[in-house]
Amino acid sequence: MKRETIKTRYDGAFEQLARRKEGAFIPFLMLGDPDLETSARLLRAAVEGGADALEVGIPFSDPIADGPTIQAAAVRALEAGVRPADCIELLARLRADAKDVPIGILTYANLVKHRDLKGFYASVAAAGVDSVLVADVPVRESEPYVAAARAAGVAPVLIAPPNAPEATLQMLAERCSGYTYCVARKGVTGADEQVQLGHGALFETLRRFGAPPPILGFGISKPEHVRAALEAGAAGVVSGSAVVQRVAAHLGDPEAAARAVTGFVREMKAATAR
Repeated sequence: MKRETIKTRYDGAFEQLARRKEGAFIPFLMLGDPDLETSARLLRAAVEGGADALEVGIPFSDPIADGPTIQAAAVRALEAGVRPADCIELLARLRADAKDVPIGILTYANLVKHRDLKGFYASVAAAGVDSVLVADVPVRESEPYVAAARAAGVAPVLIAPPNAPEATLQMLAERCSGYTYCVARKGVTGADEQVQLGHGALFETLRRFGAPPPILGFGISKPEHVRAALEAGAAGVVSGSAVVQRVAAHLGDPEAAARAVTGFVREMKAATAR
């Protein structure tokens, strides 16, 4: 599969961050959690806190890469009757308000294939989505997803597996656009006290092959995690469970949840100064 770079809002975001000598802070939120209107408010709250990009999930009944915190968020959204079509409409509304913030979806193969690949990627592109990461599709099986994403003008984000052989990382570099998702540890998502680092060789190999900027996720929950990731060579971090925990702590009080999300994003973003 030939290398093809999809130009998205990530390019401008990373250029601005480089000029400001900052890393990227990307919060994750589950769309529709705990309901659509509150979810819309929380997305705006993350942007108000200074998020450099947003990563969002579409509620799914079997999110194998997610730990209990994000699984609970998906359950809340599903119990509220949130459907994938509602999520895409919500993202279109967000895009109208936040024209320059990169938006990425983290989802699963069954959900994408339920719509059919072409239809799914066309619909998210029309909503203004910049990237899609299909969490349960490994690099070697990603070609049909990458092709469909490229055809729609959406960046296909791929996960760089821990301890992956160089051949896999070279294939990733040829297929991936937007950013490269690197995992801070094996297992599922979750907010950790400590994050296992030692990714310098991985980041260097990805850069040697020309992969998109490496973003570290899984377990990022404290400013010191952000600083450690950037010192190791990451271009930024994704934080999911720690954000969703703040939503769960204020169920029934959307404004309190929004304030908690804004405050956490602001605190984590402040740690990205190099």
